[in-house]
Amino acid sequence: MEEIDFESDSFSDITAKDDRYDARAYALLMDVVNYLSGDKHLHMDAAAIMDEFKERTLDQYGPLSYTVLREWGVHSCEDIGEMMFNLTEGNRVRKDENDTAEAFTCGYDFKEAFLDPYGI
Repeated sequence: MEEIDFESDSFSDITAKDDRYDARAYALLMDVVNYLSGDKHLHMDAAAIMDEFKERTLDQYGPLSYTVLREWGVHSCEDIGEMMFNLTEGNRVRKDENDTAEAFTCGYDFKEAFLDPYGI
């Protein structure tokens, strides 16, 4: 398997198969995965991924977070789960037998999470 340079990854192989999400959304999610797993490539649960995704998005985009995510095709925690499975199929992350798409259905409401902190 060819080694992937995550700093310059265009995710073009993934977006060619599933164009619902912008490559920038995958880059943000990979930042989350790399941060949570560190060098040890530890397994992360869906709740930790969703929480860190929210924190990083709010830190980077502030009051524009909700708008940016919608522009990138990310409308819910379920979309984060779909992107994680696309990253798995694209050999960017590994999953184990306990990882399911359903784990991402119990996340937060995007409007609440990304607009409420700013009183929007």
